[in-house]
Amino acid sequence: MSSTYTSHPAAKRVLPKAFSLPILLFGVALVAVELLIGTQVSEYYFLAAYVILQYVVLSTGWNILGGYAGYVNFGTAGFFALGCYTTIALNNILPMPLPLSILAAGVVTGLLGLGTGYLTLRLRGVFFSIATLALAVVLQTLIVNWSFVGGARGAYVLRPDAMWPFASYVHYLLVLMTILAVAAVLVAVAIERSWIGMGLAAIRDDEVAAEASGVPSLRLKLTATTISGAILGMAGAPFPYLITYVDPPSAFSLALAVNAIAMPLIGGTAVWWGPVIGAILLGTTQQVLTVTISSAANLLIVGVVLVVFVTVAPTGIVGMVRRFRKGRS
Repeated sequence: MSSTYTSHPAAKRVLPKAFSLPILLFGVALVAVELLIGTQVSEYYFLAAYVILQYVVLSTGWNILGGYAGYVNFGTAGFFALGCYTTIALNNILPMPLPLSILAAGVVTGLLGLGTGYLTLRLRGVFFSIATLALAVVLQTLIVNWSFVGGARGAYVLRPDAMWPFASYVHYLLVLMTILAVAAVLVAVAIERSWIGMGLAAIRDDEVAAEASGVPSLRLKLTATTISGAILGMAGAPFPYLITYVDPPSAFSLALAVNAIAMPLIGGTAVWWGPVIGAILLGTTQQVLTVTISSAANLLIVGVVLVVFVTVAPTGIVGMVRRFRKGRS
């Protein structure tokens, strides 16, 4: 690695307390609130909150590669589904606590991200995106023909009994997804404020110039694909216990792939909080529409909102906020 690149003072920052501590405290407070209201809230709200937090994890994981490095990944559903089916496979071999399944899914999908990176990161632009889309198609074909995890007929997963202090197993899943969302955001903050984030930003702006400046582009991109893949897979690991029946169309859902890309683009891909804002706003809107209108309208709404933002605010909510601040100053 070039000494010019690593000698910059900002390259030595890994996880500034000014950014990480408030997020960590907010996560602890959110988990505490969820535990306190466990028996006083309908399970529907747990399910809705889980879905929104799941999108926070997916958007944050996608943004590490697609936002920071500028490599648009269309294979999000493949990583999510592989994490989901890792849980099913482990449950068939030797049932284990869900947190261990989540970690195992992160290892499996992280290795897949690393392998995918070695094979595809020499491609750029639309060629890389098509390669990741092909990866999702290949994975879906393998799952459809793998009878051990249910194949095309799908697989049933029984939820264990609720444990204290959780009101139900769905309540337990919500707390786990909250912890996972906070962890994913902390990882994103750590990357953005470290030498890795600086290098990825340089690659996104001009990869040839970044390499000429001593940025180890291949190493950084492989790091991004590994971390991104691990986060996407961990988001999918609890999914079988949420819906209790998983088949390839539900695991490789088009809605998951579209939302994982649309939410960071709407929120803004330049900083860690853009995908979080996009996931909360769009995820909440979809949950409200599912109840008031129809779940079939969700993708239509996502498409319309995405077209509007790409046309009116191509840098997302983050860009709008920055322009507003500049205008006031």
